[in-house]
Amino acid sequence: MIRNILGSLVALAGAASAVLSPFRDWYDGRAGQDYRVRDLFGGITAMESGVLVSILLPFLFAALLVIAGVVLRSRIAVALAGLVVLGFTILWMVRQGQAEGALTVGGDGAGLQVGVANALAGGVLMLIGALLMSGRGAGARSRARREREPVEPYAAPPADQVDTWPPTQEPGMSTHTSPWPEPEVDPYTGPDPHDPRTRSYPQAERGPEPGDPGDPRDPVHPPHRPPER
Repeated sequence: MIRNILGSLVALAGAASAVLSPFRDWYDGRAGQDYRVRDLFGGITAMESGVLVSILLPFLFAALLVIAGVVLRSRIAVALAGLVVLGFTILWMVRQGQAEGALTVGGDGAGLQVGVANALAGGVLMLIGALLMSGRGAGARSRARREREPVEPYAAPPADQVDTWPPTQEPGMSTHTSPWPEPEVDPYTGPDPHDPRTRSYPQAERGPEPGDPGDPRDPVHPPHRPPER
């Protein structure tokens, strides 16, 4: 967004500089609007030109391209406008050099003057604006990239803080400290009677069970209470 705004401002400034340049002096006190577009292809002549058929015409076309490129966020349109301005300006310099025999730059009003500098600066600013603009496709690509990327609902806690993952927002030990499953623990069944370390108290002596060899009770004819009288 910021790149599009900055590039658009630079490109529009270049378009304004290019459009105003034909109204300034180009060479030996002659304004750019006095040069006909057809003179750029057939040779520079001393014939005066109308405004709409002068070198202003391609610069107006370039300005319209810049406006369309800014509205549509098209870098290609803005860059093409810059190439049009630079191309026609350089073509004029070639034709003017052929007509004069050489191009000179003088501070006393002779040679190349400020109008040419404005046209060249306008074309360069248009190209810079096209480079600064991100275009329409960049925004669509960034949105598609964000949609493809998985969204992490919660960020992992930093290493120097208490582990709060999963994000319960309560301090404590993590339930996912290891990627491996926790080993199962055998259920507790009490102390082992055969382990002397667990026998802290002496066990009571067990009496004879029915059927033991030392049991005086008859397992076949158990004793019973005598009948009451």
